[in-house]
Amino acid sequence: MIDSHCHLDHEPLFEDLENVIKRSKEIGLEKILTICTTLDSFTNILKIIEKDPMIYGTFGIHPHEAKDNIVDTDQIINHVKQSNKIIGIGETGLDFFYNHSDKDQQIKSFEEHIQASIKLNMPLIIHSRDAEDETYQILKNHEKDNLKILMHCFTGSKKFADKLLELNSYFSASGIITFKNAIDLQETFKTIPLDKLLIETDSPFLAPVPNRGKKNEPSFIKYTAEKLAEIKDVSFSEISSRTTNNFNNLFIN
Repeated sequence: MIDSHCHLDHEPLFEDLENVIKRSKEIGLEKILTICTTLDSFTNILKIIEKDPMIYGTFGIHPHEAKDNIVDTDQIINHVKQSNKIIGIGETGLDFFYNHSDKDQQIKSFEEHIQASIKLNMPLIIHSRDAEDETYQILKNHEKDNLKILMHCFTGSKKFADKLLELNSYFSASGIITFKNAIDLQETFKTIPLDKLLIETDSPFLAPVPNRGKKNEPSFIKYTAEKLAEIKDVSFSEISSRTTNNFNNLFIN
């Protein structure tokens, strides 16, 4: 298995990193992708990815942080090139639910990340909340650029998923799919092809059932994998294998 999205620079994971890594290996995790959200967080990510061969990183500015972390395409590229273990761009995207940053600032930041993704031919890790139409239209405008799209912690509608599949998008399932009230989301994941699925924890957030309410960590990925296997009516081993292969095809190969 591979945890395609977590935040090892956040507490309590950062202070207990050695044990977090140990527990991850014990449940069969092969790789962990720790995600950048601010310029400051990237400093720690560069240190974290050197802690163990299984850990990889990204560079990106979360839409919440766009107003205080202004970057252009060249700056993004320069950050990514600091290590060959930085394998993705993001998380970036649009969050019109909280609007911690102005909508125009979010869109501008998103576009700069997209341009960097195109120039580097690297996967783009996208956060989208209450912004389905705007997110889709921006990505649709770049359809000819053959973006490598990963919709992180996907909670969107089936209509949104169907449109994104036309753009060759991948979708990452988080612990939210284990929640009792996530019926619509579970139904949407039933319709997404196996070769387009990844799994993530988004730890330390969104701990899956049976650990809901606790601080999440990468080793909890097994519960999300189990639920996704149930949703897709396949074995745990097949989900583990498929999502691992999909991650490697998107980020490594």
